[in-house]
Amino acid sequence: MLQALMNVLSLCLKPSGQYSGDRVESVNHLSNNNCAGKEGKEGLLWFRDLGKYGSGEFSMAVVQANQVLEDQSQVESGPFGTFVGVYDGHGGPDAARYVCDHLFRNFQAISAETQGIVTRETIERAFRLTEEGFTAKVSELWNTQPQIATVGSCCLVGVIHQQTLLVANLGDSRVVLGKKVGNTGGTAAIQLSTEHNANLEEIRRELKELHPNDPEIVILRHGVWRVKGIIQVSRSIGDVYMKHVQYNREPINAKFRLPEPMNMPILTANPTIISHPLHPNDSFLIFASDGLWEHLSNEKAVDIVHSHPRAGSAKRLVKAALQEAARKREMRYADLRKIDKKVRRHFHDDITVIVLFLNHDLISRGMVQDPPLSVRSALEH
Repeated sequence: MLQALMNVLSLCLKPSGQYSGDRVESVNHLSNNNCAGKEGKEGLLWFRDLGKYGSGEFSMAVVQANQVLEDQSQVESGPFGTFVGVYDGHGGPDAARYVCDHLFRNFQAISAETQGIVTRETIERAFRLTEEGFTAKVSELWNTQPQIATVGSCCLVGVIHQQTLLVANLGDSRVVLGKKVGNTGGTAAIQLSTEHNANLEEIRRELKELHPNDPEIVILRHGVWRVKGIIQVSRSIGDVYMKHVQYNREPINAKFRLPEPMNMPILTANPTIISHPLHPNDSFLIFASDGLWEHLSNEKAVDIVHSHPRAGSAKRLVKAALQEAARKREMRYADLRKIDKKVRRHFHDDITVIVLFLNHDLISRGMVQDPPLSVRSALEH
């Protein structure tokens, strides 16, 4: 018990950018009074039950399945409003870590140029700069670490600014709104993000329209649609081997190399962005990597948050997904918890969840977080 308390205190006081070992932990730079709420670790699960951000309260959790955690996430709150990011890496952790280190930083710099006014263009530019930065990193490392050309990350970002929520997405992470239904006491689930996964007919149609002369732009293998038979998502940060012909060659693994010349980028890093004016009936937002949505429907996730206390909401969603993953394999949740990372990936993916509870009084008054909030949960270097 004493050791657990010491762990929580060390997480609350650890400065940003300081890493320690192969552990799931939180990096935050906020005053001690913002470290309220239970925070800790249960095996491969890290959680923060409840904390405060500029427009209300938040809950956060991540569970590891891969040998190295490929999910990254962050909550940032300051004069610009609130920024939430969920980054689901694939092929390794490098791209997701890079995005977590640079996307918000780019967003902050761009919004400062416009005196804090945030628009779609602000977010688009931040994504573009992050993509360009990671591509430059691949170029620098090509001769020594060519495999970094095959690493990428889905990116889900939410920005609350002046009573408006902007959502930008690349890949198949998802944000779902819990919205109060009149005076019934019920809460509806409304998906706000657009996903880019070849298993969706709309995305296959989009890819075929963009590549009309390529009959194999999407290929069905083992019941799963993949872009060029290789990757499920059609948009990402990184995956430069599918965007720049000079990286689609040896010495990267043969399974990533296209049999024909690449005449144009196969994947893009252009996010789909939606604008949602926040309404008093908008109760909470669930941001999560696809590891959650693989096992829980939008409606089930919203019902779990709505039907329980705020504290521990994110952890509760992660555990519900794990219980469902165990049920599908006809095993007990307690037995699933005993399975180590890497082997665990055969049962479920890394799962990241951030729940934002909306305080419309704070939103309407334009309250500013002071001091700024910055929380990041991830497997640190």
